[in-house]
Amino acid sequence: MKKFLFLAAALLVMAAQAANAQKVNTAKEVAKLDKADATLVDEKKNTKAATWIAHGKTYADAYMLPTKELLVNSPVQTLQMNVGQPEGMFEGMFAETPVIVCSYEYVDVFVNPQTYMIVGWEQKKAVKENLAETAIASYQKAYELDPKAGSKIAANAMTLANALAQQGDVLNLMGKTAEAAYNFELAYRAQQVCPEAQANAANLYNAGLLYTIAASGLEGEAAVAAFAKSQAVLSEALEAGYKDEVGNIFYYLFHSYYGQKDANRDEFLPKAKNALLEGIKLYPKNATILDGLMNLYTAEKGIGDPAELISMIDESLKADPTNYDLWFGRGRVYNALKNYDECIKSFEKCVELRPNDFEPYFYTGYFIIEKANVLVEELNTNSGLSYEAYEAENDKINLVYAEAIPWLEKAFSIKSDDASTISYLNSLCFRLRDMPGMMDKYNKYHELYMQMQ
Repeated sequence: MKKFLFLAAALLVMAAQAANAQKVNTAKEVAKLDKADATLVDEKKNTKAATWIAHGKTYADAYMLPTKELLVNSPVQTLQMNVGQPEGMFEGMFAETPVIVCSYEYVDVFVNPQTYMIVGWEQKKAVKENLAETAIASYQKAYELDPKAGSKIAANAMTLANALAQQGDVLNLMGKTAEAAYNFELAYRAQQVCPEAQANAANLYNAGLLYTIAASGLEGEAAVAAFAKSQAVLSEALEAGYKDEVGNIFYYLFHSYYGQKDANRDEFLPKAKNALLEGIKLYPKNATILDGLMNLYTAEKGIGDPAELISMIDESLKADPTNYDLWFGRGRVYNALKNYDECIKSFEKCVELRPNDFEPYFYTGYFIIEKANVLVEELNTNSGLSYEAYEAENDKINLVYAEAIPWLEKAFSIKSDDASTISYLNSLCFRLRDMPGMMDKYNKYHELYMQMQ
């Protein structure tokens, strides 16, 4: 409460400086829009690109006006100076964080009460409906009339696109996923008006990702329609040449197809599978795509045999036998198939290819542990063993666990601050403490483990 009172006092102190601050004059802005519309009726003017550029800019300015002075992580004094004195102030929440809400006619601005920085906003109304869409259409018309005006059109379109993308970010933080997706899509459409605007397909990817997430919260025909939209946008992003760093676009495209299976199972299940297969070919190390494939094969009868993934990867390895990512993906698939020996062989090959890297050593040790854990589970379900037989089998399993230690110790020597490596070594050495030399190792790694805690 003290923070709230202090912030309110700070804003009131600034009131005199804000007397001339820009505010939205609705009647004035509507008059500008009406005047711009009137130019399109004039037969002499509406054939000129300049008329359509001016019309688009008028509409774009009206779209941006309520939030044009707002910038995330700018100080609250900037808000006071540029937007004016809020009509009201109250405590609220933004992105699950307590904020002070500075309320204006068109927008609520959210301020962090600890730092006095703007963290976001919510636009409550617009000067007119479909402002951004109208501006984009006008810029497109201008380019059709005079492609030579492309550089001028692009400058205006990019300003609008940046505002739309910023609004998309803010809406996403507020949890308004579908609205955020639409803003990112519009940002791309604004950049599409002419080649000079250099449309950035990342906006399409952001839109498609958010459309997919929004569709996941729907049911029935509404969900199918929403997934069809996300599929169309993600497919367009791929066609435009976009690929995210790790290939997750294929995972979201898979979900978009899979979400439409109730409309036509025979059409969309193969498409969902193919999206994942295409992704895994390009990004064989992507665990999310691999998990999606394994889940799809398990959940849907007749979709295919998980072993075909191995055939696909092995075929790729024939052409590119030193491809680290392919060997990594091969190991992950064999792990999913519970073939731990082939899984471990794959990661040993990764070590061979990258002998100075932490990752292949860590995962070789990790999957040896996974193999031993499965053996323990099998042993514990065998209730017919005598005590002596049980102990003999347990000793054999401990030898498997012991195979992981050299790999993990090598990983530790490369990256000595990795918490997972230290934790595994601590647990393993304790389990094997009766073996020669293991107690000393346990003391070493247990001390490091406790320091991490």
